[in-house]
Amino acid sequence: MRERAFKEELKSMAKLSSINKNERRKQLVKQYAPKLAKLKAMANDKSLDETDRLIARLKMAELPRNANPTRIRNRCELTGRSRAYYRKFRLSRIMLRDLANKGLIPGVTKSSW
Repeated sequence: MRERAFKEELKSMAKLSSINKNERRKQLVKQYAPKLAKLKAMANDKSLDETDRLIARLKMAELPRNANPTRIRNRCELTGRSRAYYRKFRLSRIMLRDLANKGLIPGVTKSSW
């Protein structure tokens, strides 16, 4: 009985490899954030010489691609779904509707007019 419920839960989840890949990206972003910020500040500093700014840009290009914050994908906290994501709730539309209908999200009610 318990295994069946677990399997049904996994059916609605995203692939674990995709979720884990996104988590690794988050760790890389956290790890390289200070270095990236320093290089970005140097590259945008107009008071520096052009060659120094170019060197800073080249060093930024040498960083891993997944160290860039734009590579992180917003995912539902419960299912890992990446599409139809509501930032305010950190949930996908499916889970948002399900939890709202059950009354588990404070302040959210089904609209009627």
